[in-house]
Amino acid sequence: MHWLNMCNNKQQAIKLRSAGKSYNEISRTLGIPKSTLSGWFASLQLSKKAQARIKKRVNEGSMRGIIKRNKNQTNLAQQRALLNRTVATSEIKNLTQKELKLVGAALYWAEGYKRLIIKNGKERTYHPVSFANSDPNLIKLFLRFLREICHVSDQQIMAEIRIYQHMNEKNLIEFWQKITNLPRKNFQKTYYGVSKSSQGKRPFNRLPYGTIAIRINSTVLFHKIMGWIDGLAKMSQM
Repeated sequence: MHWLNMCNNKQQAIKLRSAGKSYNEISRTLGIPKSTLSGWFASLQLSKKAQARIKKRVNEGSMRGIIKRNKNQTNLAQQRALLNRTVATSEIKNLTQKELKLVGAALYWAEGYKRLIIKNGKERTYHPVSFANSDPNLIKLFLRFLREICHVSDQQIMAEIRIYQHMNEKNLIEFWQKITNLPRKNFQKTYYGVSKSSQGKRPFNRLPYGTIAIRINSTVLFHKIMGWIDGLAKMSQM
């Protein structure tokens, strides 16, 4: 009886294999180990149609395996990145006044307006402090530098925002007021720029808040900050 069952299973297995079924499919359907199936199919000749189906199934299985492996690797990479970022974040504590001075000077070195004003071929003696960026947190940090290190009062701080045609001016002014903690009267004329997104070169959400320029009309402060930058530059040569 057992022998008859085996014969019957073998016939069914060969029929399924000839139809292009994979080892896994046949093993799941009949409950027969793949090692047994391998012996049964050793001399089996398959049609081109069956071979094509089996090849397709193998390729699909391989692709699923690759996708699953890549997904697992991506998840692990994301977890490692999050851990590294969390640990690094915890390493930054409260800034000392000295550290805040260095950070503020470095920010102005990178993003501030530093060229001396020249009119009619002559260098002018006055120069404002002007710093522009689109990152709200960076603006907050620079304002902290101005208020705590440079002792600039809010009355001295002027702000100008540059936005694009698809943006709401009122909403953005309110947004930057909250970020800067400056009154509405400190915000001067809003400038509209030509967005590269309108030309298909940049997505609208690339600069969701436009950019803001912080300005203090103080030549003395400008040269003081430039002096700190000169000091940083000398440190890089040591």
